[in-house]
Amino acid sequence: MSFFSLVTKKTGAVDWIAFSSALALSCLGLLTMDSFTGQDPLFVRQIIWLIAGVVVFFGASFIDWRFLRRSGVAAGIFGVLIIPLLFLLGLGQAVKGARSWLSVGGLGIEPVEFVKLALIILLAKYFSRRHTEIHNIRHIIVSGLYAFVVFALVALQPDFGGAIIIFLIWFGMVFFSGISKKHVATVVMLGMVLFGALWLFGFHDYQKKRIINFVNPAHDIHGSGYNAYQSMVAVGSGQWVGKGIGYGTQSKLRFLPEYQTDFIFAAFAEEWGFVGLLIVFALYGAIFWRIILSASRGASNFETLFALGVLCYLGAHFTLHAGINMGILPVTGTTIPFMSYGGTHILAEFLALGMVSGMNRYARAAHRDMLDREFSGGYDR
Repeated sequence: MSFFSLVTKKTGAVDWIAFSSALALSCLGLLTMDSFTGQDPLFVRQIIWLIAGVVVFFGASFIDWRFLRRSGVAAGIFGVLIIPLLFLLGLGQAVKGARSWLSVGGLGIEPVEFVKLALIILLAKYFSRRHTEIHNIRHIIVSGLYAFVVFALVALQPDFGGAIIIFLIWFGMVFFSGISKKHVATVVMLGMVLFGALWLFGFHDYQKKRIINFVNPAHDIHGSGYNAYQSMVAVGSGQWVGKGIGYGTQSKLRFLPEYQTDFIFAAFAEEWGFVGLLIVFALYGAIFWRIILSASRGASNFETLFALGVLCYLGAHFTLHAGINMGILPVTGTTIPFMSYGGTHILAEFLALGMVSGMNRYARAAHRDMLDREFSGGYDR
């Protein structure tokens, strides 16, 4: 086989719709950060991270990920990647009150982003081997313990937004694994008990104020409710077609804090308006649709559950970030996939999308093999 034929065969397996949608969202995020003004130093850095993310995506698309099914591999990856979370408690770099970052060669690395992927791999492996007995509550508890280890380490940083994402990944994968409605109710009740315990013993005063502001946004608009109020103003002021690229007063005049990261959705809405948000929702919809399609044709239960885990991961980030920016969820400091500034989460998101794309390549081959066996007289040839 010639080199050209090999490249064509490999790139033909790439999910170009999902990749193009993610790249378009990243470019829209870059426009919102810089808007051709050249005043934001994060713009150039994000371009470098985006290029690295694209390389990671294609690299992941060409890997045969079936080795993740082997016994011990998923647990090993999880065990190795969780070690940096332990170091964060004592050595982490405090940013906005949370020790979520490790400084490596002058670069800030947020380890939890890759731990989220490790948790998805571990849960996909666990549930794929026990799908016939998933109604046994024991497996819900065991999988919950895996997730709780990460949840606790992230909550202790304290990173409330990251802890919520961990919970939603676990809950989503448990739901997709076939849990009964009775067990769903049990999980919800446990979640309420956990929330009560966190309110009494875990949440800091500023986190409690954010939740109070969620119930009553006008409670303290000059203090703890300032970010949420300014975000709602930015989204509402965009109206139908926005103020124009570079003319977002809430973000460019710094009334809206952290507009490159935690509030980039609001900054984008101010400049692009309702029409621009429709474009963003359509791009995310395309990504989610392609992931669901990949899950439906997975070569095994592992690939299906992994894809659904990635759907939970990206979907949770998108839902929380958009909800926070529109004032319908409490402010927790959560990025939106592919658009927000940040190198670690960009790499993790493109890696997750690339892994799903890579699994598509042998999923189709596996399905063809199954059909060939069926038409040739069975599986025992």
